[in-house]
Amino acid sequence: MTPHLISFEQAIKSLESQFLKSKIYFGHGAESAYSEALWIFSHLMGQSPSNFLKLLNNNCPNNLIANAKKIADERINKRIPLAYILNEAWLMGYSFYADPRSIIPRSFIAELIIDGTLEPWLPEDAKVLDLCTGNASLAIIMSLTYPDVNLSAADISEQALALAAKNLIRHKLSRKIALFQGDLYSALPLPTEENRFNLIICNPPYVNDYSMQNLPPEFLAEPHISLAGGHKGMDLIKKILSQSKLYLKKNGAVLLEIGHEFDNFCEVFPNINFTALDVSSSHNSVLLVSFEDLP
Repeated sequence: MTPHLISFEQAIKSLESQFLKSKIYFGHGAESAYSEALWIFSHLMGQSPSNFLKLLNNNCPNNLIANAKKIADERINKRIPLAYILNEAWLMGYSFYADPRSIIPRSFIAELIIDGTLEPWLPEDAKVLDLCTGNASLAIIMSLTYPDVNLSAADISEQALALAAKNLIRHKLSRKIALFQGDLYSALPLPTEENRFNLIICNPPYVNDYSMQNLPPEFLAEPHISLAGGHKGMDLIKKILSQSKLYLKKNGAVLLEIGHEFDNFCEVFPNINFTALDVSSSHNSVLLVSFEDLP
């Protein structure tokens, strides 16, 4: 007798139901139980989640259902992000190798790179720094979107930079993006007229102490150093803004992601002018500070 087959859509719905009955938290590349279930099946099929959408009405092999259930069980039982289980993360349609050496890529800044918002700060032969680069996802997306831009990427974590190097190889960008290890700007050569940047992009640790104490286990599986921003979440951002002027060209700017910490940013930096850039689900999560407005 031929085994009864169900569609991928039905298999995804079944996995979604399993996730909804659990207490897992989403937000590391998938925003819902359904999208995370779809991600599992797309991974098993060797497809990107977006390309996999066209296969939803196809029959799902029974062995795939069994493999998907094993992954789902691990996700539920261990409460770690799916990206770490699959060693795979997706951002703006690009794939990245992911593991616990670095935070999982999910920055709103990627949207602004792709949609052209940052073009005014990217003149011919522009120099861009991705500070707190993690696994280098933003630097990679910037380089793939603007191939003529000169990219540097820096991070304090040697482990994160090892992962970044792996992703540069994946995207054939090892010769185009320079990696630097060190504490913020101390990782870089001393600034000169030749090596200052037109744009500094940064998704720094900004989670305040209270929020850190109440994070779901999935976030706690990520490196603490990539998340914790001190009492009001602004400890690293203070250092970044206080030193940025030295490393920027006079018509340059700093682009900061601050997540849900807008009120804390305004409290800590009452005298800094900025522009809040709209992204898909927020009006004040990403701020642009121009050279003349930096302290």
